[in-house]
Amino acid sequence: MDDEIDLMTAIITPFDDNDQIDYAALEKLTEHLLATGSKGFVIGGTTGETPTLTETEKLDLYQKFVKIVNGRAPIIAGAGSNNTAGTIDFIHKLAKIDGIDMALVVVPYYNKPNQRGMIAHFETVAKNSPLPIMIYNIPGRTGVLMEKETVVQLSKNRNIYGVKQCNTMEDLEYIVEHTDDDFAVFSGEDAQALFAKVIGANGVISVASHIYGDEMTEMFKSLDEGNYQIAGKIQRQLTPKMAALFMYPSPSPVKAALNRAGYQVGSCRLPILPLNKAEQDTLFKILDV
Repeated sequence: MDDEIDLMTAIITPFDDNDQIDYAALEKLTEHLLATGSKGFVIGGTTGETPTLTETEKLDLYQKFVKIVNGRAPIIAGAGSNNTAGTIDFIHKLAKIDGIDMALVVVPYYNKPNQRGMIAHFETVAKNSPLPIMIYNIPGRTGVLMEKETVVQLSKNRNIYGVKQCNTMEDLEYIVEHTDDDFAVFSGEDAQALFAKVIGANGVISVASHIYGDEMTEMFKSLDEGNYQIAGKIQRQLTPKMAALFMYPSPSPVKAALNRAGYQVGSCRLPILPLNKAEQDTLFKILDV
């Protein structure tokens, strides 16, 4: 994957009125994201409502998404679970899809493994995976934190490409400082987008880029050109809006914003409900859309 990729989008999964994946809406949205600066995608992640998709749906989604993207950007596909053997089995199915660059493997949730268990899980997956993997460290959803030292230890595995890190800025700094340059470090927190780049991380895997891709692209461009004050101003202006996209269970806010913008991506699948009118009014006032 290109080292210059700083803005990746964790893309939503559109649904139609019958609660089925809407591929026409997905294609329209993908073109919008490419046009507004997304340089890569995570498909089938948290924002893609993966827990509500069957295995058949996920594989069909990934196959069709590869055709939509058509080689214009790298694709990371969600493949992790809290079952080590099941994760390996699914990655082997995933690897048969030409155009998937790597597998996103989440820290096992619900089981709540300790650090030794996490190391054993990821080393076993990496050893048996035909694709490079990216660790997804998101303690707010898994119930357990992969410690920064554990990430650094796993970074030495040649089949572990990088990490999507959703935790503190201090942990992000430590990981960047203590891993080799060829280990990719992405923040999964939109509010850390600028900070991540400044400290030497690759960039951000974003939700806000669905709505604010142009602004985030301009922010990174300004930073690259040495216009730090402009970059900082853009981040400060975006941060409250980024936070608002998570003020209700995700991805209901970003889907509501996309529907308002005319992309017609539908609702969420249960157990996530669409925003009611009062929630939409509150959200749209903050987003100014």
